[in-house]
Amino acid sequence: MDRAFSLKGSRTEKKGVLSDVISVGAMDYTLLIVVVILALIGVVMVFSSSYMSAGAALHDPYYYLKRQGSFFALGLLCMLFMANFNYRYIRRYSFILYAIANALLVLVLVIGISSHGATRWIPLPIIGQFQPSEVAKAAVIFFTSFLISNNKNLLNKWPTFILTCCVAAVSSVLVFLGNNMSTAIIVMLIGIGIVFTASPYITRFVVAVCGGAGALIGYLVLSSASGNFRAARFEAWLHPFEYADTYGFQPIQSLYAIASGGLFGLGIGQSRQKSFLPEARNDIIFSIICEELGFIGAVVVLLLFGILIWRGIKIALNAPDTFSSLTAMGIVILIAGQVLINVAVVTNSIPNTGVPLPLISYGGTSLIVAMSLIGVLLNISRCSKA
Repeated sequence: MDRAFSLKGSRTEKKGVLSDVISVGAMDYTLLIVVVILALIGVVMVFSSSYMSAGAALHDPYYYLKRQGSFFALGLLCMLFMANFNYRYIRRYSFILYAIANALLVLVLVIGISSHGATRWIPLPIIGQFQPSEVAKAAVIFFTSFLISNNKNLLNKWPTFILTCCVAAVSSVLVFLGNNMSTAIIVMLIGIGIVFTASPYITRFVVAVCGGAGALIGYLVLSSASGNFRAARFEAWLHPFEYADTYGFQPIQSLYAIASGGLFGLGIGQSRQKSFLPEARNDIIFSIICEELGFIGAVVVLLLFGILIWRGIKIALNAPDTFSSLTAMGIVILIAGQVLINVAVVTNSIPNTGVPLPLISYGGTSLIVAMSLIGVLLNISRCSKA
């Protein structure tokens, strides 16, 4: 049973009834400050990387600045709300959230908006569009954590171990059906990461990872044989200048941007490569950071992410119960995984794939969901054992 908390001015948890507010200490202000700084850097860099294209295409150079600023304000409100809301209610309703997320993933296959070969968004009035896969990431974190924390022996036997892994696999497959392989990998990474954190049996984890890696390699081999765009991306990764006019164009321009930044960068708004990079405000924004802020600026951004991940791991280790600990680790895995893949793509260390840089890349759903999840992390830090 979860540890009961003594609350000043609110009800405590008794006989399985959850209190309205969990508050036993101060939240992790280091984490809060780092997240706000990263999100503000994102707002600035989205504007810096988009004002020229927005002015030319939309006749409003401030278009993306206004939208990203609005997303940041809403994300900040959601983060502060989740930092004070009793996050254990999420545990109780995690299956409902998971079911809704998967239903939305099915809906996006039916009425979704397609762009760059992938179907990721549901059209919405006023907002414009909504990306269900971001909600699916959160749902997989909560529901997988709930299943494991609710049954300590769940990972002891192969059938239930596989069943637990299937929580992420179902959502991952639905995302993949929308031709969004990169996000599908992230969703699966979250589920496997949480299972690895909770499982005392390393062998089963290794088997699961090898099975997943084998399936991915098999798919890539078949893709190569059929000559589809993923095979072309793989070839462009190996020989980018041979595909300079097609799939190698973005990696080459990204590397040019990184190289031209030097040690201290060209200055905010002075990027030259943003005129060539397609949608520089999105997944490739780290290359603009390197060009405008230089090696020093890029290192500072990565150090801020390092602090975020370190504080998240610390919160997970000191969490009051299994659900809280696994949820915290799931959030850390999500952030760390996306940062690693995004930076690897921008530097052409892995084949090109579309993964946003958390808190920085343009996008309302990703920013609001990420800040909401970090709000849960801050909430857990308030209930820390140490």
